[in-house]
Amino acid sequence: MSTIVVTGCAGFIGSHLSEQLLSEGNQVIGIDNFDPFYDKKVKERNLAGFSNHPNFRFEELDLADFEALTKNLKDDQIDVVVHLAGKAGVRPSIEDPQGYIRANIVATQNILDLMKDKGIKKLAFASSSSVYGNTKETPFNEEQDVSNPISPYAFSKKACELINYTYHHLHKLDIINLRFFTVFGPRQRPDLAIHKFTRLILNGEEIPMFGDGSTSRDYTYYEDTVAGIKGSINYLLNNDCVYETINLGNNQPVKLSDMIAAIEKACGKKANIKQLPMQPGDVDITFANIEKAKSLLGYNPQYSFEKGVENFVKWYKEIND
Repeated sequence: MSTIVVTGCAGFIGSHLSEQLLSEGNQVIGIDNFDPFYDKKVKERNLAGFSNHPNFRFEELDLADFEALTKNLKDDQIDVVVHLAGKAGVRPSIEDPQGYIRANIVATQNILDLMKDKGIKKLAFASSSSVYGNTKETPFNEEQDVSNPISPYAFSKKACELINYTYHHLHKLDIINLRFFTVFGPRQRPDLAIHKFTRLILNGEEIPMFGDGSTSRDYTYYEDTVAGIKGSINYLLNNDCVYETINLGNNQPVKLSDMIAAIEKACGKKANIKQLPMQPGDVDITFANIEKAKSLLGYNPQYSFEKGVENFVKWYKEIND
């Protein structure tokens, strides 16, 4: 089995991935800085199920601090880095672009320099569907021009893809950029729509609907995303001279109005909707072409949106009882 570094291991996707990698017999070195974007207790709960696993080691550190990163990993023999950590969110990035440059671009640069210095050759990087901006051609495919990002979050992810290519070219690192499409499910960040709307509906509070409800997102259940990440790890371990950019979506966009209806059904309660203008940096649609993921990674999404929402609402009720 392999030794795998998972950055952002206490987050939504990172904690699920770490659990699965450990269950399959891998050694996992988890890194997280408990960014105050949301409550540290949420991340501690995410870690609770595997923090004492004998094959898991946790390092609390800031990836933008290169000295701390190298010091804490200097003695480890590492097979693959899965770099999930970073500041997320389109709207917050407009308020704090500098923070996103530091947490996303500088941190990724440090990961790459660590890999170069230690001779680690394999990286799976969490990019985002946000890089596609408001492109009109759908579904989005990996060959499209994404040189017009419409938020600092999007440009930070595109910048990381470019840095990754440079290190692949100069230092022969094997890298897969995984463009995630609106991942959801148990442990989802509290600020994201499905989590936020579930809380507000169950509490009988007003929910904000930006636009007329016609915007749509390619919601991807976390288990499908984790399966795609594991597929990328296997691909990296079994191939050399790799540089790929791959969409991990569900290929089935869901309208905002239909998303609210699915949450209402799962909650057994109607929403009190307040319609608001579209927000700066928001896109009209995300829609993944996933043929490349299918052919290279054996990726095959299993979860319908409705089933994923049911699972999320059930989990939400359990942790809030």
